[in-house]
Amino acid sequence: MNPEELGVRPLEVRLFGKWDFGNIVVRDPSLKKYISLRPTHVPHTGGRHEHRRFGKAGVPIAERLINHLMKHGRNAGKKHLAYNIVKRAFELIHLRTKENPLQVLVRAIENAGPREETTRIMYGGIVYHVAVDVAPLRRVDLALRYMTDGARLAAFKSARSIAECLADEVIAAASNDPKSYAIAKKEETERIALSSR
Repeated sequence: MNPEELGVRPLEVRLFGKWDFGNIVVRDPSLKKYISLRPTHVPHTGGRHEHRRFGKAGVPIAERLINHLMKHGRNAGKKHLAYNIVKRAFELIHLRTKENPLQVLVRAIENAGPREETTRIMYGGIVYHVAVDVAPLRRVDLALRYMTDGARLAAFKSARSIAECLADEVIAAASNDPKSYAIAKKEETERIALSSR
């Protein structure tokens, strides 16, 4: 017999038991493949992506945000702490925007990822800086790094918690606010690349 015939609804997978994965839209076609919205209760894959190339593209986007929060020595390895920060930040995002925080995060990544940056090319002992397009996977990584760095800097020596600062940063990046650290860094990177063309 079918579970629905018995009156039993199939178990719906939600992030942190609250946020639905169903109607999240990635507007940027280049990032669709690299923002994983695979349904998961707990964003913890245990590093199973490490053995194959571009494996981190399959890691749920919330877990990638958590992993970026664990950087810079102070919180290295404290995944449970980073998990709780992101969980609280998502609740604050929902309270402030009345939207699914996953959708807000996806929009923030689309806005905060730089499309162009510079690389060093050595030619005859002289170093040139040349503008190059940014790969989609790197765009996602840079956007997440800029948002977590902005939250960390805002929370340092501040009365506000890092969860509040992260929520503010994600909301500001999603609305393309120039006051956002991530948007400011993206624009600075693209401006330097434009002058190096």
